[in-house]
Amino acid sequence: MSIEAQIEELRAELNACTRKAERRRIARELDALAERYTAWKRAND
Repeated sequence: MSIEAQIEELRAELNACTRKAERRRIARELDALAERYTAWKRAND
């Protein structure tokens, strides 16, 4: 699965989630994935 697809999947999961602890976990995963994507994008532009 591409990084873009993973980001979209996590965003959808975050929007659907109602539990605060779970939202924080998803947000951390999303931040880490976004950092990886940004680094990859910089390296490949």
